[in-house]
Amino acid sequence: MSTLLVIAKAPVPGRVKTRLTTQFTPQQAADLARAALEDTLAAVLETPARRRVLVLDGEPGPWIPAGIEVAAQCAGGLDVRLAAAFALAEGPALLIGMDTPQVTPSLLALGLDFAETDAWFGPADDGGFWALGLAEPDPALLLGVPMSVAYTGEVQRQRLAHAGLAVRDLPELCDVDTPADARRVAAAAPRTRFAALHSGLCAVSR
Repeated sequence: MSTLLVIAKAPVPGRVKTRLTTQFTPQQAADLARAALEDTLAAVLETPARRRVLVLDGEPGPWIPAGIEVAAQCAGGLDVRLAAAFALAEGPALLIGMDTPQVTPSLLALGLDFAETDAWFGPADDGGFWALGLAEPDPALLLGVPMSVAYTGEVQRQRLAHAGLAVRDLPELCDVDTPADARRVAAAAPRTRFAALHSGLCAVSR
């Protein structure tokens, strides 16, 4: 009865991955975002789950494969939007973003295994988090957590522990935000769409 949630922005130039535009054009940055999202959704489709829901900011496009439900993001800060995404879940849920194209089905399956824990926390190396799994989703666990700061992950994990939940950690991953992040992720996951596109764009720019 588990639900896999992906929160994402539609890959529109000028609206996504703007920090990549120090090296890439807005269109190229959007193309990299699309590749990352496609890699993420491919991993989601290969992961056993009852529901797979893309919680989207923007209009759906042909990059959404069959088998993925689409729900619109609500308005508000990121904590509010993440909380609202968990409200869509039926039963245990794992929420991830679109910034980790290196994610694998086995890693996602681990984050949906609540046999010995109440929550899974996936730290990101920038101080945030790339995944959050809850055996019993409670949107209140995210409301008020300061987002997009160096201590976001620390505060979110403490929130889970203070609620009395048993928490286990997933491996730390790198979110793709900057050109340096993009290089690291492409090198770590060379068989992804993201890595192939990144290699091609970098070759053209030389």
